[in-house]
Amino acid sequence: MRQTSSVLYIAVDTLPPERGKSAAGFAEFTAGLDHEGIPSVWLTSRSRLQFDEPRRKLGHAHPFIAEDGCGVYLPEDYFHLRPDSAGSRSAKASTLRLGRFTCIPIAKPLPAAEEELEALSQETGVPIVTLRSLSGRELAQNTGLPPREAESVRQRDFDELFFLAGASQAQTERFLADGRKRGIEFRQHGMLWSAAMGASTQRCVAALSKLYDRALRYHAPSVAIATEDDAPKLFPFCDRSILLAGRAAEASTDGRGYPRSQQFPLKSPGIWEQVLESVAPNLHR
Repeated sequence: MRQTSSVLYIAVDTLPPERGKSAAGFAEFTAGLDHEGIPSVWLTSRSRLQFDEPRRKLGHAHPFIAEDGCGVYLPEDYFHLRPDSAGSRSAKASTLRLGRFTCIPIAKPLPAAEEELEALSQETGVPIVTLRSLSGRELAQNTGLPPREAESVRQRDFDELFFLAGASQAQTERFLADGRKRGIEFRQHGMLWSAAMGASTQRCVAALSKLYDRALRYHAPSVAIATEDDAPKLFPFCDRSILLAGRAAEASTDGRGYPRSQQFPLKSPGIWEQVLESVAPNLHR
């Protein structure tokens, strides 16, 4: 592995979106990172299967964190190191082989979340509908995706996706509160919810940072890059951060209260050149 000035952790769900084109200039930015030898770890709420196409289109060959901090996915022979069990709660299962990837499991693999969710629904009397339970036609209708894409949404490794079927606000709040007491992490994605047992972006970043430190034999500072919605779940766990602000503001060092943070306006025509210069200070043009 080449020496690098930093390791980037980029929350990408709005950059290469689930449908449509990637953010203008993002493909060139990722190519620039590769040219400079700067690793970029992508974070997403999507599953391993959903994430395959955007990674392929943009030539992303680095690790990624999927299903909202449920697991770290390492391309084959990326580190030439064996991950230790520090990133996992179980020393017996420090890594898993999932598809083409070695995975460091942070959350408990399915069916753990599925079983807890079903038990919680019975206990609280709040009905749920999991994506796993829908027919192919119902799945496409509820997700608004073509059948093949819709099918990849529900093929998960760790978290369970579901709807709260007609629950009142009070029922929803009680359901979520009781679930958290059982150790379930909930994330909302529009009308959908996900449930996972043990997911943690912090532990994902820590596990990967240890691997990069071992491979490089020094600590390359971690730099988080995210929009305002994703910043809170990533920025606290990295050495530096870059906020992609939604409004048309000038670049600044005001990262909305986060230490060692910069801010760039996402809609600025030259944003990705500015971000690349920030993370590659010795870049010559």
